[in-house]
Amino acid sequence: MTRLRVRVPATTANLGPGFDTLGLALGLWNEVIVEPDDSGRIRVDVHGSGRGRLPRDERHLVVRTMLDTLDRLGSRDRLDGARVIARNEVPQSGGLGSSASAVVAGVAAALWLHTGALPDRDELFRLASAAEGHPDNAAPAVYGGGTIAWQDDSGAHAVPIAVDPRVTPVILVPDYQVRTAETRRLLPERVPLADAVFDVSRAALLVRALEARPDLLPAATEDRLHQPYRAEAMRPTAELIGRLRGAGHAAVLSGAGPTVLVLAQSPVEADAVVAQAPARTAGAGGLEVRWRARRVAVARDGATVVA
Repeated sequence: MTRLRVRVPATTANLGPGFDTLGLALGLWNEVIVEPDDSGRIRVDVHGSGRGRLPRDERHLVVRTMLDTLDRLGSRDRLDGARVIARNEVPQSGGLGSSASAVVAGVAAALWLHTGALPDRDELFRLASAAEGHPDNAAPAVYGGGTIAWQDDSGAHAVPIAVDPRVTPVILVPDYQVRTAETRRLLPERVPLADAVFDVSRAALLVRALEARPDLLPAATEDRLHQPYRAEAMRPTAELIGRLRGAGHAAVLSGAGPTVLVLAQSPVEADAVVAQAPARTAGAGGLEVRWRARRVAVARDGATVVA
């Protein structure tokens, strides 16, 4: 085993109406370094987001995914002792794909250990989607840029969206967290036909808006399928989205939240959103919610492995 380094971008999924389908890679990066260790144990050092909270042994999601993938590939003997260094820029449980980043990193490292070569992106996507369970996050993490993902009987698939360079994401990250599993339980099993038609029209329009018509983004990011139902679990986020949309910005829930994503039509609009973003808003029980607003780039490249 040789030292290797894996970098995976943050991702934002759904983008409003593209529930479990549309995704975008963002210019925040998690880095995982795997080094040989003669101790026979696997030790994890965490830096940045999650430090002091994430496991530092084989329970860590990167390591767990790496070991599971090596078992599936029949190469578990390729990894005995190791020191894993996780440098996390992506916020945990914020709706920015932190779990997808960890899964993609673990699968990529396992494929490298299995073959001794750069992993094939399509195989990386297939294995990561199966492990993560959400191809809408795995796709942009692996391929970069904008993606459309879907599943059929043969597995997960994805195709790219050529994102117009004028489209400039802004993220507004609160100081509270929610878990995807909790907010997903709020979604109904059935929705009105009118709402389904509404979201189909907006999702189709959103692809066009991202590719060449940023001026359509406010209309194209309207959603009735999942955000109204999730609002009760993150009222400060829902209220901020409403305020931003009322001002004409294409604001949506990033993934399952609670981070807010604005798909600005230009860098000028993005800078205005950051400048006008609230530092604090009212939360439950009279507590304040603090926000960090940041303009980020679309990450044109996905996961990379360097040895």
